[in-house]
Amino acid sequence: MRILLWHVHGSWTNAFVQGGHDYTLPLVPGRGPDGRGRARTYDWPVSVREVPWDRLRDETVDVAVYQRPHEPELAREWLGRDVPGVYVEHNTPAGDVPRTRHPLAGQSDLALVHVTHFNEVYWDNGRARTRVVEHGVPDPGHLYTGELPRAGVVVNEPVRRARVAGTDLLPRFAARVPLDVFGMKVAGLPYTTYEDLPQHAMHAELARRRVYLHPYRWTSLGLALIEAMTLGLPVVALAATEAVEAVPPEAGVLSTRVDVLAGALHDFVTDHERASQAGKAARTAALARYGLGRFLADWDRLLSGA
Repeated sequence: MRILLWHVHGSWTNAFVQGGHDYTLPLVPGRGPDGRGRARTYDWPVSVREVPWDRLRDETVDVAVYQRPHEPELAREWLGRDVPGVYVEHNTPAGDVPRTRHPLAGQSDLALVHVTHFNEVYWDNGRARTRVVEHGVPDPGHLYTGELPRAGVVVNEPVRRARVAGTDLLPRFAARVPLDVFGMKVAGLPYTTYEDLPQHAMHAELARRRVYLHPYRWTSLGLALIEAMTLGLPVVALAATEAVEAVPPEAGVLSTRVDVLAGALHDFVTDHERASQAGKAARTAALARYGLGRFLADWDRLLSGA
């Protein structure tokens, strides 16, 4: 199939474009939000092409994958025609949860695809036709060494998203174990930071840390959490949203109590063997539920009926 989609969420798109299709990504001057084109920190296949927005009318498109409310109108304007499509909702609802009404709730033409069952339950989807396609990630391999007795955290824009990402909790964790923070706009935090590394470099560095910390209060399910599990890291996570489904007991520790989580971080950091065993369980669980093959097969079935 020839699929039109926007480069909105890099990690999700990285998994999606590994399928056996042709992928067209709009490109606008300056690579702004409505046309970032190909990613610069991921190694995407040649089947992913960036096409200037004003040349899209010459492209053959079988189906569009929308991820923001204004994209159907953009596609109509830029393509000059209507094409079949589906809408992917990446986010947890905001505002008056659980009464937050989804922007597509008033229609039934586009299938509304949630990335977690938590999201499908918590959004008010109205009369939209809903589906759930859980995340999938390419397997980076069991890279874990845990040689550094430190905790790794992956978060983009940790200052702006402090409450959402749980960044405000980090000082309480840092009082027990050293923290290394990876992501975009992490410079300036009072921890060791790694600014926007290419994915393969981030994976290699993260795998050297003893344990992965996931302090997010309100997120669908951070793909970095799944990636850390596939790398073989044990997980310490706030028991919120979909994390309680993703991390089995043998793979780490989940709790809503910061003191419990901080203690778990300390225990893993001081016991390399225990951390290694939990990390193996985390990898097994992540590959079983979030393997790339299952993800792509689910999407093939959905798109074939769009």
